[in-house]
Amino acid sequence: MNFSDTLKNHISDKHLLNHPFYQAWMEGKLSMDTLKEYAGQYYHHVSAFPRYISATHSNCTDASKREILLENLNEEEGLNNTSHPQLWLDFAEGLGLKEGEVKIAKEKTAIQNVIKTFLGYGKKSYAEGLAALYAYEYQVPEVASSKIEGLEKNYSINDDKTLKFFRVHQEADIYHREACEKLINQFSPEEQKQALKSARDASSALWDFLSSLPIESTTHAA
Repeated sequence: MNFSDTLKNHISDKHLLNHPFYQAWMEGKLSMDTLKEYAGQYYHHVSAFPRYISATHSNCTDASKREILLENLNEEEGLNNTSHPQLWLDFAEGLGLKEGEVKIAKEKTAIQNVIKTFLGYGKKSYAEGLAALYAYEYQVPEVASSKIEGLEKNYSINDDKTLKFFRVHQEADIYHREACEKLINQFSPEEQKQALKSARDASSALWDFLSSLPIESTTHAA
């Protein structure tokens, strides 16, 4: 078994698609106000994500490995296309939020902990930063597909601009996941030990953020 498989098994109980919040999303049980709150808070994580990669990149001493991280960073920053934070703002706009109010929305404790965890491990070491990134990115393609399905089916949201963030991640993070796995599978025994902890902490932070959001008990009328 590759170490990337070991790592995924280690955090499998925190897979985001198993969280009640995303299950409620798929069942149309989230109000539009809740979706807006989620979009406003989660923007801060999306906006900080390039910094997580940059911090991990700066701790990597191998040029070939840095090149892989740099490719991911350039995509996040929108070097050749729209940046991922801007795509998220487009999603928020599709929910009825203005760009300005999303950017200035006060970060609540749960999302502050997400950012602190990911950025902290990125700054701490290459192995810990990469494992935290992987704990999130290995889930993204499937999570993005589920979000699109839920938005279309339950909330009649199907325009390309609003859904583009998720459509981009359906495909891009399959490649990022595979590239990240190749790097993770090269970890030394000591790096593996560090990686298990940082991946677990990153997964728990994301899980706890979703737990901080309200879940309605009645089906949303699209």
